[in-house]
Amino acid sequence: MLEVRNLCAAYGGPDVLSSVTLDVKAGETVAVLGANTAGKTTLLRAISGLIPKARGHIAFEGTALMGRPAHAIPGLGIGHVPEGRHVFPRMTTLDNLKMGAFLHRGAGDIPARIERVFALFPRLRERQGQMAGSMSGGEQQMVSIGRALMGQPKLLLLDEPSHGLAPIVVDELHEAIGAINRQGVSVLLVEQNAMLALSVAHRGYVLEAGHVVLAGAAAELSADPGIRRAYLGV
Repeated sequence: MLEVRNLCAAYGGPDVLSSVTLDVKAGETVAVLGANTAGKTTLLRAISGLIPKARGHIAFEGTALMGRPAHAIPGLGIGHVPEGRHVFPRMTTLDNLKMGAFLHRGAGDIPARIERVFALFPRLRERQGQMAGSMSGGEQQMVSIGRALMGQPKLLLLDEPSHGLAPIVVDELHEAIGAINRQGVSVLLVEQNAMLALSVAHRGYVLEAGHVVLAGAAAELSADPGIRRAYLGV
């Protein structure tokens, strides 16, 4: 579904990513692990057309993405949940969700899409009239994920969804990511919480200083002594 080949990306200085190659197959959840500054967020931003100085090859379902403007990427079937959530704080939960369907605003199934989000995150039904900026960090993360799902993506890019959240909320998101994937959405998950990422992923890649240094099945990476020491604390 997603093919990344020899991707290099920079923000004006030295390359943040150097010759990164990875794939996401239809129906998969793929985790990308790495410390801060490894290039994980830059990878997702490059896929979404948000890094102007990117070189290499990125294709989604056979369609080349390099050079396409960022606003054209969601229409191809890619949803992006950025790090830090970035909800519209002065809009209600419900209006935030509707914004996620902007490209499909004439579609007749918008209420059904909203119901699917509420089924995934029941708390959002209770908070649908609340201003998103007044909600907890975990609730805002649910809004951000729900907003991306409103665009009916085939591939969902998730950037550090568990960052800064309480353990009980992290568990809820863990269940939600699994449910999203079971509903047929492929997921590319960037996480520092390696235990969370590998528990929901089929395969994983480890980024270090902009390079892919390890790749394999999630179970194999979980059992790797180096990964366990570096990321799992065991």
